[in-house]
Amino acid sequence: MSLSLYEAVVLPMQQTVGSVQGVLEKGAQHYEARGLNPDDLLGETIHSDMFPLTFQLHSVMHHSLGALESVRRGEAGPPNKLETLDYAGFQAKLAETAQTLAAMKADQVNEWTGKDVVFKLGEMSLPFTAEGFLFSFSKPNLYFHATTAYDILRMKAVPIGKRDYLGQMQLKR
Repeated sequence: MSLSLYEAVVLPMQQTVGSVQGVLEKGAQHYEARGLNPDDLLGETIHSDMFPLTFQLHSVMHHSLGALESVRRGEAGPPNKLETLDYAGFQAKLAETAQTLAAMKADQVNEWTGKDVVFKLGEMSLPFTAEGFLFSFSKPNLYFHATTAYDILRMKAVPIGKRDYLGQMQLKR
C-alpha cells in the first residue's frame, strides 16, 4: 500500500485540527456551565517557560494550513504576526482552517511531491523537499502544539480524554 502526499499529510491535519476544535468546544461548555469566561483560558500555560494557549492555537493553524500554503509558495518561516483573538475568535479561525483543509484537492497537493521548500528564520535558511518539510517539521510541530493545547485545557479540569484528542478517525467505509 502506498500513500499519496495528500493522504499522508492533509487527512491527518484535518483530524488534528478537528480534535482541537472539539476540545475547545468542550472547554467553552465547561467554563460557561460554571459561570466562567472561556477567554480566561487563553493566557494559561503548562509551565512558566512555555507559551500560552493562544500561541498553541496559532501554531496549530500555522503548522497545518499554513504549512501547506508554505509548500505551495516554496518558502516557510515562523508566523509573521499573531492575531489578537478571543476564545470565540480562535474557534472561528480553526473552523475556517478546517474548511479550507477540507476543500483542498488531492491532485493539487500531490503535485507538490519533491518540490523545494526553504525554511527561513532570520539569516538561517534550511532547504527541504515538500515531504521532508511536512513530515519532519510541520506534522511534529502540529502534534506538539495540539497536544499542548489539549494539556492546558485538561490541566484546567476540562473533562476531555484520549478520544477527544484523537478526533475523527479515518475508519474503513
